[in-house]
Amino acid sequence: MSVLVGQETEESARQGRENAGLPQSAATTFPPAGLTAAEAQARLVAEGFNELPKSNRRTPLRIAFEVIREPMLALLLGGGAVYLALGDLQEALILLVFATLSVAITIVQEARTERVLEALRDLTSPRAMVIRDGERMRIAGREVVRGDLVVLAEGDRVPADLRLIHSQDLQTDESLLTGESVPVRKIAARVANLPVERRPGGDDLPFAFSGSLVVRGSGIGEVLATGANSEIGAIGQSLSTMETEAPRLQQQTKRLVGIFALVGGAVSIAAVVLYGLLRGGWLDAVLAGIALGMSMLPEEFPMVLTIFMAMGAWRISQARVLTRRAAAIETLGSATVLCTDKTGTLTENRMTIAELRTADGELLRLPDAPNTAMPAAFGNLVELGVLASAEFPFDPMERAFHTLARERLPGREDPDRAHRKLVRGYGLHPELLAMSNAWRPPPGSSNCLIAAKGSPEAIASLCRLSADRLGSVKSTVDAMAAEGLRVLGLARARHDVDSLPDHQTGFDFEFMGLVGLADPLRAGVPNAVADCRSAGIKVIMITGDYPATARAIARQAGLKADNVVTGERLKSLDDAALADQVKTATVFARIMPEQKLAIVRALKANGEIVAMTGDGVNDAPSLKAANIGIAMGGRGTDVAREASSIVLLDDDFGSIVKAIRLGRRIYDNLRKAMGFILAVHVPIAGLALLPLLFGLPILFGPIHIAFLEMVIDPVCSLVFEAETEEDDIMKRPPRDPETPLFSRSLIAWSLVQGMLAFALVAAVLILALRWEMSENEIRALTFFSLVLTIVGLIFVNRTFSRSLLLALFRPNRSLGVAVGMVATALAVTLLWPLASELFRFGPLHPGDIAVAFSAGLTVLVCLEFLKYFWRERLKT
Repeated sequence: MSVLVGQETEESARQGRENAGLPQSAATTFPPAGLTAAEAQARLVAEGFNELPKSNRRTPLRIAFEVIREPMLALLLGGGAVYLALGDLQEALILLVFATLSVAITIVQEARTERVLEALRDLTSPRAMVIRDGERMRIAGREVVRGDLVVLAEGDRVPADLRLIHSQDLQTDESLLTGESVPVRKIAARVANLPVERRPGGDDLPFAFSGSLVVRGSGIGEVLATGANSEIGAIGQSLSTMETEAPRLQQQTKRLVGIFALVGGAVSIAAVVLYGLLRGGWLDAVLAGIALGMSMLPEEFPMVLTIFMAMGAWRISQARVLTRRAAAIETLGSATVLCTDKTGTLTENRMTIAELRTADGELLRLPDAPNTAMPAAFGNLVELGVLASAEFPFDPMERAFHTLARERLPGREDPDRAHRKLVRGYGLHPELLAMSNAWRPPPGSSNCLIAAKGSPEAIASLCRLSADRLGSVKSTVDAMAAEGLRVLGLARARHDVDSLPDHQTGFDFEFMGLVGLADPLRAGVPNAVADCRSAGIKVIMITGDYPATARAIARQAGLKADNVVTGERLKSLDDAALADQVKTATVFARIMPEQKLAIVRALKANGEIVAMTGDGVNDAPSLKAANIGIAMGGRGTDVAREASSIVLLDDDFGSIVKAIRLGRRIYDNLRKAMGFILAVHVPIAGLALLPLLFGLPILFGPIHIAFLEMVIDPVCSLVFEAETEEDDIMKRPPRDPETPLFSRSLIAWSLVQGMLAFALVAAVLILALRWEMSENEIRALTFFSLVLTIVGLIFVNRTFSRSLLLALFRPNRSLGVAVGMVATALAVTLLWPLASELFRFGPLHPGDIAVAFSAGLTVLVCLEFLKYFWRERLKT
């Protein structure tokens, strides 16, 4: 029972089915009050959330077991075992401490990721419309409790086991429970004849079961069982969980880690053999080999990827956009075309009646006559619109009729109104975009009043207008639509109550007039469209609206609307012609939901990366076909949400653009972190290998490499993840989706950074040898120089587009914390005798510390100079 108009057809259909769940005569059939908020909360506390046990939830203990199997920890424990064999208990204990710290840091980071994913899973819970305190409200499916009244509509996922108290042509797909793909009919329960068993499967049962899908009709049910007590809980089915990693990126990182592991393993074995043969002392050789293996294994890659994807999804959710599939975060930065509907996305979906026109041409513009008595002819038109709407309106346009009648027609309580009762409602069909309500006549009359509203064409067809009259109506509609109004036609008829026809076309309708509704553009839309244009993203509006209305709204939004393609024209185009048409068209009007799929395919045939919005059951194919399916969270069906990779929680176009901006930022920061990891392992591995090749004293053992890992891990997962966006983030063209994360330019830049850092620290080592410093002093000076060059690499990799001076003013609290922790740790190892002894560090003088700082500063300055010439390459 929705406004059945040609404009925004798919939304109107959805709203109609949704409202059909509440019968017009609800007040006389049963009290639609439901539970009170207090009762619902009490049952939620007593019985728990409506969800199945999460068998796959990663607890801290489970994470700990996963960490223990990591190669890096195995190397640490192996090093500790060698130290014990050498009789060095202190070194063994400190390695055990580092191993414990490594486990603890990983557990904290992974547990944080799990908490984020848990919050996102809560958002992905199917939505449910319930009646509480007499009001309908949408809540998360997990918050449904026993005794709730749940409103079901086509496309909804049933949130719990229900006893149906109202059913209107209701059919559900219970294949999840029974394996039978054929939908089954549902009927309203009769208390006297309730079945003894409550089992899924079979027609004409008064129960609907959790997890089943409403494929037709509508209804209202009382919740009998939730969570594990439902049929799906008893069977032990589990719901699909959210994807936590992007498969393509995961494959890339696994492949790279595998390559490093093979190379590192081979080099480590060779180093052990070389050391043992040339120097003797095979246990020392094993320690050197373990240190080299640890230095060459970039085990941070998988962890960083997981954390970035989870935190990225969480950050995007803060912009009121839910990422259901983590791969969408990567794809967001590649989108070249954004297809959006109009109502509620570009506009506020806050309808008000702006203009009334009677059948004889009288005009009333309501903004020009506020707070004045409404002439009778226009009052009758408004009253007819109310009768053609739901008694309990949900649709914004139907609410507009009720609101106007309440405010401007104070004398509506006529005697006949008290006797009115809905006899029958005629719903929306794609072939006839109109709806009608038949109202029981007052006592003494046998004729029903039939109130109809819908698209002007459909109402004109029902009224069988002559060609001349039809042309006149069309001219009037064009003039109203050109002002950005959504236009409805209204009609009425009389018919005997005992012989109502099966279809609306069986009535003899009289055309009563037109209504123009205004839906203001969202304030931020023009700026968001401009951002898309500067980012190389083409915005296409696809709507069921009248072409003139679509053109007016498109121009307000900043879209070129010279070429408006209608649904009728679309039908006449073959695939090649359509692919050519979508190259230039930016507005599609009078489009049926199923035609969206053809548009998506045509765009993809042209090589575009398509983001598509949708809300109805019929939108699911186009959402799945799009590279990025974006479902409406407010007015969309569960089917649309399940078919999409992104859910727009507030249905706002600006949020889509925010998500694209955030997606680009997340991908940029991921590249920075990965580039930093690759760069930092070059000097670490080089300094572990250098003494073996040239017969120098072994500087770094497993304890030193483990300390460096304590620095690298939080820097990657905290500092780079929190970096703000680049200046040109919405000024560069979309990224080619085939471009690998580790592009040649990024690998080359990382190697340049790493080789320069290695060269400078190696130079410090050579100087220390020439100054004939003791072995422990050399180790301390080299280690400090290495750590400070790593800090320099952090600052270099913070931004690809800004200079260092500008980057220093970019807010990043995590960076300050990380640098503070590094400084504290270095001070402890230098000033605390026990720590100095464990690390085998000798004392450093102010001049030595100045040399170490000079190495870090030189790396920073040189790389900042080189980055100026490398900047354009890093954008690809």
